Amino acid sequence: METFPSIKTSRLILDELTLADVPLMVKHLSNPAIAAVTLNIPYPYSEKDALSWIYHADQCFKAESHFIFAIRQKKDKAFIGCISLALDKRHHRTELSYWLAEPFWGKGLVTEAAKSIMYFAFNTLQLNKITANHIVENPASGKVMVKCGMLKEGYLKQHIHKKDRFYDIVIYGLTKEEYTKL
Repeated sequence: METFPSIKTSRLILDELTLADVPLMVKHLSNPAIAAVTLNIPYPYSEKDALSWIYHADQCFKAESHFIFAIRQKKDKAFIGCISLALDKRHHRTELSYWLAEPFWGKGLVTEAAKSIMYFAFNTLQLNKITANHIVENPASGKVMVKCGMLKEGYLKQHIHKKDRFYDIVIYGLTKEEYTKL
């Protein structure tokens, strides 16, 4: 794939991160509530973190190992979060992950973004399986996975270590065969 894909839904645009996203990225990710329920988002979040993430996203796309999409409101193209697919080409699968700015929680936007990314993963990338996980303290993320048709596959005790604490995670998955039956 030579150019980064752009996916449109009824309320969103999912596309490439840009340097213009840095101010809103820093603003949204300076919220400790987001860092508390995600694995790799530091708190406090700085401009340097945002620039590093954008560079990482670009390098991963070039290496064809990871698609990291900006989530934007369709009406004004404002940056409100990220959704990504970490590819495991050998096994024809991907891990889905996402975060959304707190003012946009509870509106079905992540579910909308995730469903469109799942379509992209199965139909454009021709993958066989999508997995996702969430820490137990973030049940809203699990609800998104269920709304997208994903099935609970496991529970891993003290699987994640962050800020001197271990967290349990719940793992979900969906195969292409299961997806076609939704």
